[in-house]
Amino acid sequence: MQQNNWRVGNLFGIPLFLDPSWFFVVIFVTIINALDFLPRFGSIAWVAGFVMALLLFGSVLLHELGHSLVALRQGIKVNSITLFLFGGVAAIDRESKTPLGAFGVAIAGPMVSLALFAVFAVITQFLPRDTVMQLLAADLSRINLVLAVFNMIPGLPLDGGQVLKALVWQVTGDRFKAVRWAANCGKFLGGLGIVFGLSLLLVTGQISSIWLSLIGLFIYRNADSYSKVTSLQQALQQITAAETMTRDFRVVDAHLSLRSFAEEYVLSDVHKSFPYYATADGRYRGLIPVESLQVIERSQWDVQLLGDIVRPLTEIPTLPEKSALVTVINTLEEQQLGFITILSPAETVAGIIDRGDVVRAIAAKLSLPISEADIKRIKAEGVYPQGFQLLALAKSIS
Repeated sequence: MQQNNWRVGNLFGIPLFLDPSWFFVVIFVTIINALDFLPRFGSIAWVAGFVMALLLFGSVLLHELGHSLVALRQGIKVNSITLFLFGGVAAIDRESKTPLGAFGVAIAGPMVSLALFAVFAVITQFLPRDTVMQLLAADLSRINLVLAVFNMIPGLPLDGGQVLKALVWQVTGDRFKAVRWAANCGKFLGGLGIVFGLSLLLVTGQISSIWLSLIGLFIYRNADSYSKVTSLQQALQQITAAETMTRDFRVVDAHLSLRSFAEEYVLSDVHKSFPYYATADGRYRGLIPVESLQVIERSQWDVQLLGDIVRPLTEIPTLPEKSALVTVINTLEEQQLGFITILSPAETVAGIIDRGDVVRAIAAKLSLPISEADIKRIKAEGVYPQGFQLLALAKSIS
């Protein structure tokens, strides 16, 4: 189970999940269709209603599979397909690298729905009139047409919004600007849906009008999420290591004995956690592996110098000051580092960056309400806050 979702199988290696809301919609669709069929077909109407519900979600599943297969052909991993209250969603690992690729992924779903509309329309013509099978085929044909047309509404998170994003991206060459255009369209259309649905409810008194408002709310909230995620992605590319790094490290003489180093620095800093770098003759020699003191015989502490155990800068993970923050995040994660050393253009230690520094830089850039106490906790625990999704976002734009 993924969070509250049930895993029910795989399609082309893609995990398939059902959201709990899916069962509510299946029951609802079954009842609505059964009541429609009941006057003509009696008790078989309930079976027909249930079959209709399953075929409806089968159409949605094929729609999402269309997106997924095109993404897979572009070398993009599809993490899952989930069916839920408002249809389905394919969780794609990253975006396409080109506007044309993004357009292909976006348009694939509606094209599948249009193809299903045509297939069921043809099947309808060959089935006996006024039979359960003929009515099911006719309804599925209409539903797939509605699914294709509805999804082509030009606003995120709908497929039409993805198509609009790809087109604006192609024209402007700026993916972030394209996402904002499509997201703002989605928020505008979602707001219209909310207002129109509530207005219909007040004017007509029909409870079913609330569905339009719920769909509008779904579109608005998801479009707003796209805007926020895009701002974060852009920040990850704009913020540099130089803007993020701190000088929370110590520089010591490489000619110090291990005992002198332990007594003068390690023991006095016992409640702090500093990286130590050794220098000699005005040059950085490397990072001092403090943990090595635990395996070196105490009798050798007076004999060995820091220069004997130092790890040269060429042998430790480093990044230049001009590196984008997204590169810092990916490097920390891929190499499972607590911090990374940042080098100046002269190949000297300019600073260090840990996960707390990353969050602080993002919070400053986007004016997020993250306190210094939270930053200290992140530094101590070495993990990002829950729900921050930095790793997934960094990976998606790398």
